[in-house]
Amino acid sequence: MSARLTTSPRRGLLALTTTVAVGALVLAGCTSNEAPQAEGTAASSAPAAVSDNDDDGDTVVIGFSAPAADHGWMGAITSAAKAEAEKYPDVELRVAEGTNDVSLQISQIETFINDKVDAIVLLPFDGAALTEVATQAMDAGITVINVDREFSSPFAARTTVLGDNYGMGVSAGTYICEELGGNADAVVAEIAGIDSLPLTQDRSQGFSDALSDCGLTVSNRVAADFTIQGGETATANLLQAAPKIDAIWNHDDDQGVGVLAAIDSAGRDEFFMVGGAGSANVMESIKAGDSVLQATVVYPSTQAADGIKLARLIVQGKSMSDLGSLGVPRQVQLYAPVVTQENVDLYLPSAFQS
Repeated sequence: MSARLTTSPRRGLLALTTTVAVGALVLAGCTSNEAPQAEGTAASSAPAAVSDNDDDGDTVVIGFSAPAADHGWMGAITSAAKAEAEKYPDVELRVAEGTNDVSLQISQIETFINDKVDAIVLLPFDGAALTEVATQAMDAGITVINVDREFSSPFAARTTVLGDNYGMGVSAGTYICEELGGNADAVVAEIAGIDSLPLTQDRSQGFSDALSDCGLTVSNRVAADFTIQGGETATANLLQAAPKIDAIWNHDDDQGVGVLAAIDSAGRDEFFMVGGAGSANVMESIKAGDSVLQATVVYPSTQAADGIKLARLIVQGKSMSDLGSLGVPRQVQLYAPVVTQENVDLYLPSAFQS
């Protein structure tokens, strides 16, 4: 095992309370200190260091655990984390097998604790269920980075990296308002994910709030289950219930494969559709202009990659050089931008495959 860094602060930094909300691409620039890119250009595959943050330091051993890659977005989470770690010769990444078994994931974290890793980047299958073992890791002096699904205690992680589910709804609703041009009679439909999940509730609330600002409401709504089959079934039911639609927001681009199949089967094209999450195939369709898909709202699949970058900075005792404050923020919430034909080339390089 590589030598551990003995001088880097861990629990002492817990008192920092700064919260930062930045876009996924901006965050990458802040933590790796890459030179800013010209608008409309794709991300470079090799970061150009402009400060000593990217210079090699003491080896940082990072354990990584996430749910099973049974969904395009989740698969991209793990792939991006591995790719990010490979950029740094001073990072040794140990990847646990993806699992939806809470007991197994707890066991994985216990193994990392016993191995005395420097940091753990953890996307928990269930945030509440993994809180206790994550707290044990923190108590053992291990830096824990919580990704996407929050723990139920602030003491379970040094830093949390989140997407913005409410912001996704706001972005989708704002775009639809702008496209419909104040048509108060417009019929807006919504294809949600799993209604029992807080993330779905947050996305729907943000969507409703944004639509209300331009005098619109959701006329027809169905819930799927984040799967292709569920998206197809729910959309078929929606289209039968709504003979006329002006705009649809689908929460998830993976289930959107089924959504589009149902739309094609029904022969409907009088509306435009906004996707959610930001898959590569959806972005390619937006770019080609060959379907009802007109836009998608990004839910970054780079969150764990950002966790790797932040874990390295924290363990090596570094700060985010683009901030005036010392240290790394306690929470980073990523922006939910709308991708259209005009800016799709900027986002395609970091998109995931559905």
